Amino acid sequence: MRVAVVYFQSGNSAVKKTAEALAQGIATENHIVDLINGETDTDKKLTGYEYIAIGTAPQTLFRGRISDRISTYLKNAGMLSGKRSYAFVCKKGFGSAKALRSLMADMEKEGMMLKISDVLYSAEEATAAGKKLHVKK
Repeated sequence: MRVAVVYFQSGNSAVKKTAEALAQGIATENHIVDLINGETDTDKKLTGYEYIAIGTAPQTLFRGRISDRISTYLKNAGMLSGKRSYAFVCKKGFGSAKALRSLMADMEKEGMMLKISDVLYSAEEATAAGKKLHVKK
């Protein structure tokens, strides 16, 4: 299956490392994985992917805000309604759970079907999560 791992760094280099580790974990299950930087690859359409993982980190330590670029990107990413998906947030401060809820709300607003979501603490945890994702229908 074709899988897209889209990440939004928001000034946090751990997000890219976590997204790369997640992509590695998914690839070990014989899936074709594309790693997409949502901040620089703004024209990349996600319509051709069967499974989409989206990740970020909170912009603040306590409030759990996420970048507005995420909702803008999703609005312009093609036909996402009904796509099976995974949301992840890198642990940062106390607002990670709230940031995850915000990310999930943005994804569901576009009609994406969230299968699972996580707050990830390390790249190793991301690799393990990628191996356990039920990408196939």
